[in-house]
Amino acid sequence: MTLFDTIAAISTPMGKGGVALIRLSGPEAIAMAEKVFTPKCGKPLSACTPRMAVYGDISSPVEPNMVIDDGLCTVFKAPNSFTGEDTVEIACHGGVLVTQSVLSACFVAGARQAMAGEFTRRSYLNGKMKLSEAEALGNLLEAGNHEQLKLARSGMAGHLSTQMEVAYAKLLSVLANMEAGMDFPEEDLTEMPREDMISAVTTTRQDLKALSDTYRTGHAIAEGIPTVIVGRPNVGKSALYNALVGRDAAIVTDIAGTTRDVLSETITLGKVTLRLSDTAGLRETADVVEQMGVERAKTALDEAELVLALFDSSTPPTSEDIDLLNTLTAMSQNGKNVLYILTKQDLTQPEHIPFFTPDVTKFGLGYILLSTKLDKSGWDEDALTVMETLTTVVEQLFIDGNLDTGESAIVFSARQYASLITTMSCLDNANTSLSMGLPYDICAEDLRSSLTALGDLSGHVIREEVISEIFSKFCVGK
Repeated sequence: MTLFDTIAAISTPMGKGGVALIRLSGPEAIAMAEKVFTPKCGKPLSACTPRMAVYGDISSPVEPNMVIDDGLCTVFKAPNSFTGEDTVEIACHGGVLVTQSVLSACFVAGARQAMAGEFTRRSYLNGKMKLSEAEALGNLLEAGNHEQLKLARSGMAGHLSTQMEVAYAKLLSVLANMEAGMDFPEEDLTEMPREDMISAVTTTRQDLKALSDTYRTGHAIAEGIPTVIVGRPNVGKSALYNALVGRDAAIVTDIAGTTRDVLSETITLGKVTLRLSDTAGLRETADVVEQMGVERAKTALDEAELVLALFDSSTPPTSEDIDLLNTLTAMSQNGKNVLYILTKQDLTQPEHIPFFTPDVTKFGLGYILLSTKLDKSGWDEDALTVMETLTTVVEQLFIDGNLDTGESAIVFSARQYASLITTMSCLDNANTSLSMGLPYDICAEDLRSSLTALGDLSGHVIREEVISEIFSKFCVGK
């Protein structure tokens, strides 16, 4: 893979459709497209007005008299294109064979098959977008709900990259002053006193901390919260799972132990994306298959960030309930989010409620009463109200109401968050060294490390493995 290649790929989904788009990008894109596309106006593509679609015939360079299709072609001359290179987009009819034939003609003309995300990668490398903007574009393509769409558009608009650029510039200025003092100590070229350096590092660290705090919201929207529904058999786990998913994804019966494995689905609950799992009922059993399901349920419980714990409030607590409550109490003390949901509201015995909700004000937000009773039309009015309550509670847990998803700078990936944590740690070390009055050459090392970590996030520092990982998630035509 080199930037001197001219690449081509189909940029629309494969299959039958009204229109398909084939994209070429690179130094020879226009010359190669001229071998494939003949404008009806009689002028060569290179003489046509850039960024204006022209109508013509599409044929193979091998058999120029045999027309594959007719369509539109648009030329984008560097640097005024998505990739920053000469780019040509050919729109043909969207049949599988005709689309592939047009692409093959581009290959015959000399283009190379584009790799996953290579168009966007070139856009980044040519300075057309920041690294975080490229990541946001990937999220835009994968968006499954409106909040993800808003978050992706915010990232593409540069709200996050702008804040990172400001922080990077401040730290670079401090480092430049340090190095001036190191290289020419007798000249006293340092314009920034040590106290001002400490202040600049401190305020930048505070700004990055505020930015890192947005990851809880960004993670909840973009990546999704691993969520598990747990409880003993036949407490209504699968009924709740089906209600959240919006279809009969899990079998619901009166027979205990129906669910034997972990069922998983990604859903939207208000503004939050949940990576939801329904699990086997937690109990001791001699059934080998059910034992495997219980073990998988325990693993899912350990890995979850949100636990929806279900208890049957129509009966006294069982030994399984007591064991689960003890486990959840310990998890809550360690910071895991646990919501207690008491099922079978229509049969609830009030005297059982206090036992099923231990120290909820300390370890959780409280409990929710849920009816799993179904009528022919589905969930009754009370149950729908419960779902609204559940939505509100989950949003309060993970969404910062002070952030505007479409306008605020929000960290939305684990990679970004990890880079910020590393940057802040290095800044803490730099501030300690500065406050102790250590020589600038020692302080500068920590500051360089912080710039490297922040540059890894903003794209100032290009590490091939990071770049490859990000763009490998894109489709071939993007």
